[in-house]
Amino acid sequence: MKGVIFTEFTEMVEHRFGLESLDSIITSSDLPSKGAYTAVGTYDHHEMVKLVVALSKHESIPLPQLLEEFGTYLFQRFTVLYPHFFKVDSGLLHFLEGVENYIHVEVFKLYPDAELPRFSCSRPSENRLIMLYQSDKSMADLAIGLIKGAGAFFNENCTIVSTAKNDSGSVVEIEIIVMNE
Repeated sequence: MKGVIFTEFTEMVEHRFGLESLDSIITSSDLPSKGAYTAVGTYDHHEMVKLVVALSKHESIPLPQLLEEFGTYLFQRFTVLYPHFFKVDSGLLHFLEGVENYIHVEVFKLYPDAELPRFSCSRPSENRLIMLYQSDKSMADLAIGLIKGAGAFFNENCTIVSTAKNDSGSVVEIEIIVMNE
């Protein structure tokens, strides 16, 4: 997993919960990296799992909620770090349809060793998109948070419904319905 995810997570924890909470979860997680991350580094995704689980316990926040909140935060940060990926006039569903064939392609140019989830999309109607999330990291809740962050960025109200397609959570159908105003 790319270091930028770790550095943004630690920034979010520090800003939202404080430096003491960040130090506590790093110390309690027994991390090979000792919690020292660089944005351009690559780290085992199990370290992120340990950090998120530790934060969930430390702050008594359910894991799915915490991952979604991080995803929402992360999307906002991505718009600052990589503004050229985000065209406000494209709209939420059009943007989401381009994640696999545009955003991920561009991410691989920046980080050739990135391990990204895969998305396939279908568009049953103008205001509805179905994304099939596939990743052995089973972090669909993070993807849902990113989608929520995108909805806020594009200023579009949407409903998101997710359905796990297997027991491990490595395949999840995510339905996004944009509410016309």
